[in-house]
Amino acid sequence: MGNVHVFDHPLIQHKLSYIRDSRTGTKEFRELVDEVGMLMAYEVTRDLELQEVEINTPVTKAKAKRLSGKKLAFVPILRAGLGMTQGILNLVPAARVGHVGLYRDPETLEAVEYFVKLPQDIEEREIIVVDPMLATGSSAIEAINSLKKRGAKHIRFMCLIAAPEGVNKLKEAHDDVNIFIAALDEKLDDNAYIIPGLGDAGDRLFGTK
Repeated sequence: MGNVHVFDHPLIQHKLSYIRDSRTGTKEFRELVDEVGMLMAYEVTRDLELQEVEINTPVTKAKAKRLSGKKLAFVPILRAGLGMTQGILNLVPAARVGHVGLYRDPETLEAVEYFVKLPQDIEEREIIVVDPMLATGSSAIEAINSLKKRGAKHIRFMCLIAAPEGVNKLKEAHDDVNIFIAALDEKLDDNAYIIPGLGDAGDRLFGTK
């Protein structure tokens, strides 16, 4: 699938089964999304560049590896993307966090930007855009448009579940962005809900309707 990476790690799939389950309450849902976010970030960052440094262990001098080059920034799409952010930061606590807020225009059904706050050096960072769901692709496309307009060049997209329709639209709009997915679902229904999906991620994360 080119720049699309679908994870098959047993722990991710196990936790995702509980995330999908309608009986999972808000507290447990939030914790599971955090945990899967951290597990996914472990894989998404697998190819970050390292540099050799010299350190002093309690015994002797030694050469070791540390991250080099571009620094990381995570950019959740508001509001549901917030649910995955803390788990990621548990893994990479020094990363910067930006935010992109979007709403859906009721007439055109397209995503419209209403809020963007990013680290000042965003053009120098490896950016991972985070949203639990990739349905029609409109929000992801507009969020990445917003980042690119502000100078971002190195962007990855990470989500829990995706519909093929959204994946194809995102690939077409931004063929330079690697897409990381915990599960590729069957399709969108007539109301643009992912099937089988997990319901509304924002409502389940924050206990709203």
